[in-house]
Amino acid sequence: MRFSVPVLAVFLSTCFVAGVSGLCGCADDSASDSTVPAVPTADQSQGDDSASSDSVTDSDEVGSGAAVSENAAPGNADAAVPVITDEPPVDRPTGMVWVPGGKFSMGGTEGFPDELPIHETELDGFWMDATEVTVAEFKRFADATGYVTVAERKPKREDFADQLTPEQLAAIPEDVLVPGSICFNPDFDRSTFPEGRRPTPAEIYLVWMYKNGANWRHPDGPDSGIEDRLDQPVTHVSWSDCTAYCEWAGKRLPTEAEWEYAARGGRDQETYPWGNDREPGGRWMTNIWQGEWPFKNLIQDGHEKASPVASYEANGYGLYDMSGNVWEWCHDWYRDDYYKHSPRRNPFGPVDSFDPNEPNIPKRIQRGGSFMCNANYCTGYRVAARMKGDVMSGTWHCGFRTALSPATYEKFRQAPGVRVRSNMTKAATAGQ
Repeated sequence: MRFSVPVLAVFLSTCFVAGVSGLCGCADDSASDSTVPAVPTADQSQGDDSASSDSVTDSDEVGSGAAVSENAAPGNADAAVPVITDEPPVDRPTGMVWVPGGKFSMGGTEGFPDELPIHETELDGFWMDATEVTVAEFKRFADATGYVTVAERKPKREDFADQLTPEQLAAIPEDVLVPGSICFNPDFDRSTFPEGRRPTPAEIYLVWMYKNGANWRHPDGPDSGIEDRLDQPVTHVSWSDCTAYCEWAGKRLPTEAEWEYAARGGRDQETYPWGNDREPGGRWMTNIWQGEWPFKNLIQDGHEKASPVASYEANGYGLYDMSGNVWEWCHDWYRDDYYKHSPRRNPFGPVDSFDPNEPNIPKRIQRGGSFMCNANYCTGYRVAARMKGDVMSGTWHCGFRTALSPATYEKFRQAPGVRVRSNMTKAATAGQ
């Protein structure tokens, strides 16, 4: 059982209860007869990059049980096309590393049904940010463009029109329609939170709060700042905030398949980016919660919240924090049954979203776990672990990193936020 954090459920949790219990995010992967919501296709939602040739796919396994991306061509047209493995001889995008193409077994047996079946996936090579996008880098974007994130805007009733009835919309008090984002609630009533069993959907929202004034500039609320967090991953960014940054930078969000392949770092079916032992030699390899969540964080790894990027060792591809620290948005819509129908070559995700637990909330994939994950509740720091997030939600423990395909490199060079390193000095340096 897992819980996503839909902004609506947390936002309304202190406003009214009647009629919103079905919006709680308990991902128990159970079957549902609910209708798939009408949402944009992947091509419509992320600009030209998502419709480009870097998403060419092939599959003879596509079934009728799940919608597959419009980029997934039927048949076996790409079977004879060699996988791109070598980095093109161009100036490397700043802060990125080359992930050589290849095959891998996607999915795992240690988690939930939506991580199955394990299936062979084949990807062309791509560049990926060595670290999560930092506060400093997102500030460069916001300063250059004047962009205002979702968390910085006053929410409107119509933002929730697809998720609530007209009566429920009208019942939202005006005084709660304030800019803000989702934060951990350190003062939750511990006497009402269960110990020794999984919490119910209603109980889990005791741990979260919609905080007025929380956003990427004020991660813990209006009294906090970013002056001492510029080297940490940016948080409180919704999916659309991330894609706006990508458009400015000339990049895109990684697909779910690219993210898992990159996180594995060349290892085959191992639990973590570094192997199968979570703490080899008693050494913490990732920033997660130590102690019983959510009651006591022992902070044995030295980080109570997000840590500066690259605080831990890189994996085999030179990528940092592919386990823990903050969740990372991916391109793909979420469907619990997608692995049964995923194309073999360069899968780009389904064309629409369907979470049987919250069928009216469109969700995108999140990967990697966060500093809030712990073995007694959420093991999202496993490389195969899947999570899904309300596209409207920004939270204090979710950020992103970007990817770039060779097919769109020239477009990248024309982007306003472009930065490159000389191809004579390609050694990756985190954060540059």
